Amino acid sequence: MAGLVALGAMAGRIVRFIEGGDRFVLGQISVAGRGLGMGTGFTAGGLLPASTIERIARVPGTAGVQAQVMLPLDPSTSQFMTLTQELVLGVDLSVPTPNRYYRALAVRTGRFLRPGDRGVAVVGASFAVSHGLFVGSRLTLEKTAYEIVGVLERTLTAPDRFVILSIEDARQQWVAKDPMLRTLLASGAAPMTASDLNTGAAVGWRDGEDPDAVARRIIAEVPNVNVQIPSELSRLLRSSTAFFSALVVGIGALGFVIGGLSLANTVAASVFERIRDFGVKRALGATGFDLGREVLAEALTITLSGGLGGILLALVIGGAVDRYAARTGQELFLFSARLVGGAIVFAVLLGAVAAGYATLRVTRLSPAEAIRRGT
Repeated sequence: MAGLVALGAMAGRIVRFIEGGDRFVLGQISVAGRGLGMGTGFTAGGLLPASTIERIARVPGTAGVQAQVMLPLDPSTSQFMTLTQELVLGVDLSVPTPNRYYRALAVRTGRFLRPGDRGVAVVGASFAVSHGLFVGSRLTLEKTAYEIVGVLERTLTAPDRFVILSIEDARQQWVAKDPMLRTLLASGAAPMTASDLNTGAAVGWRDGEDPDAVARRIIAEVPNVNVQIPSELSRLLRSSTAFFSALVVGIGALGFVIGGLSLANTVAASVFERIRDFGVKRALGATGFDLGREVLAEALTITLSGGLGGILLALVIGGAVDRYAARTGQELFLFSARLVGGAIVFAVLLGAVAAGYATLRVTRLSPAEAIRRGT
């Protein structure tokens, strides 16, 4: 039972991450710059100048374009999004978030960023735990200290590992992290202002518009941009995690079968070992109903005590593993009320079925036959 609950909690954690990411990508059209290929920027894309953002805003069907800067916290890490990637996200606070499903990120303590904020940051729940941060702490990034003004509620998806800054502060971080960008700015080879330093933008769409159609319209009308079509990005996210989900489900199904057979065998064996006692009781006048009630009570006691003990063991071990993993901003288990309740129901039903089967086998024997076999 402990193994089944632990596997279920791992599967629940993966499913929650996929659902959160899927909901996010379906809530906006993500646009990134293309051309310069600077490695520090999100997806290693190029600049998305202010003039390009203005052109995107003029595409029919769009409603709200928020410039963003997204960078890995550590430039030496992979540029690809991973389950544990820590990211710096700079957002243009003068523009409301266009994502339909994440209009605002819930803050557990403190507050979210406000227009005009500089030198302050909001961090995700896992990032706060792994770095020992709380409201009032100071976080140093590229020799610049930021005051933590808010810690987000746990989302069990990517924002848990975000450091959110104003876009002006994030642009400074980008310049500090990317030597190629510094060289480009110092050389004056490409005329640009601070507003041109964007790695991407979140784009919303008007009510009644098809987001995929709007995304394709942006591709057709705005050159030199990488546009993620929401439905295609959603399918990519799900396909990239399908193997891990299937692996956990397969292991859980195997454990379900093995654990179920072990439990049923234990209950049935405890009945067959006392077949002589049941024969004597039948000879003294006990009915099949009386024996069934006795066996069922014993089976429920065994399965409930074993089930609750297994659940408690899974919670203790899972909690200890998560506390250790939290030092690096990771979590492996999600113990939900539905999972715990389902495990208890599974144990009770399986115990009842095994008890009913064993009792039926015993009551089909005559008292004399049961006593003879038991002897």
